[in-house]
Amino acid sequence: MSKQITAALVRDRSTILSDALGLASLAVMLFVGLSLPGLV
Repeated sequence: MSKQITAALVRDRSTILSDALGLASLAVMLFVGLSLPGLV
């Protein structure tokens, strides 16, 4: 099973990178959205 996971990670490296960037942007938007009422 670990060989399959490793093969998937190597094969789809660019997809994983773009998913990680999307996740980071969603986390930033969530943090800003939750902090916004405290600033107003």
